[in-house]
Amino acid sequence: MNEFGFTGPLQEEMSAFIRLKRSVGNKYEAEVGVLKRFDRYLTRNYPAITGLPKESVTSWCSKQPHEKPANRSSRASVIRQFAKYLDSIGQTAYVLPEHSYPSGCQYVPHIYTHNELVRFFAQTDQCHFCSECPWRHLVMPIFFRLLFECGLRCSEARLLVVGDVDLEKGCLTIREAKNRNSRLVMVSASMLKRLRTYADAVHLFPEPDAFFFPVARGEPMTLGNVYKNFRRFLWQAGISHTGDGPRVHDFRHTFAVYRLKAWSEQGKDLMAMLPVLKTYMGHDSFHETAYYLRMTADVFPDILLKLERTFGDLIPSMGGDSDETD
Repeated sequence: MNEFGFTGPLQEEMSAFIRLKRSVGNKYEAEVGVLKRFDRYLTRNYPAITGLPKESVTSWCSKQPHEKPANRSSRASVIRQFAKYLDSIGQTAYVLPEHSYPSGCQYVPHIYTHNELVRFFAQTDQCHFCSECPWRHLVMPIFFRLLFECGLRCSEARLLVVGDVDLEKGCLTIREAKNRNSRLVMVSASMLKRLRTYADAVHLFPEPDAFFFPVARGEPMTLGNVYKNFRRFLWQAGISHTGDGPRVHDFRHTFAVYRLKAWSEQGKDLMAMLPVLKTYMGHDSFHETAYYLRMTADVFPDILLKLERTFGDLIPSMGGDSDETD
């Protein structure tokens, strides 16, 4: 068995493929899970293959019961990339044509209204003590506010450790986020006050490597734990939830849209401010940040003409979410 636990006929190639992806800056973690499932499938059905024949790919990519188009498209994309890698090293591999499995209608982020934010955070403030998760009532009001006020990705907030939170300067160190990028994130004076009060209650004897938002036994919150509490607060706040949203990640989108709106109303040069927002949010490309121009214009039509007059073709068309959810 190799370092990733692969056992199938292409175990060495899969391992080398993952190492290559990570060597160029990709985290490549969720994709490993897809490859492990594919590895088990090949072990059962094609234990002696060399290369990647077409039937092994198309059969595994067939739709599973209750599977959403987006999930199918995502796992097929991983196998397509792996097949392209095999082809590049001289092995015969069937490469799925691009867009073989459309992901369906893309999700349009929910931008929380001011009233929704007030109601949601009011419910987090009423979170009560739970013996199974003794810090929950202290964690939740700060955790969700941090997502919105700093535009953090959920995983960035979940995995913060005490040493990453500078309570003197009001600065967060985000380490190896998307595409292994790290950055510094300044917090507002009001947020810093909340963080200090929280730390005084939860981290009486702070250890730099301890998770800043712990659950029982000092482990970080899981995505499932975050989502369960998020849904409960939505329901208590009277915010309707469909099968598609709102989502936790929409706090990040809301931060960006409200920040651009405020800058526009203040008469700031958004062309000069976009790089600031890009750096603050940890975007890799200008396109990711410019995406929020269109979203801001759509949510606040009163500044649409101002944005279009300033940016014109820089504003991309709305095509769903351009950012990762974790």
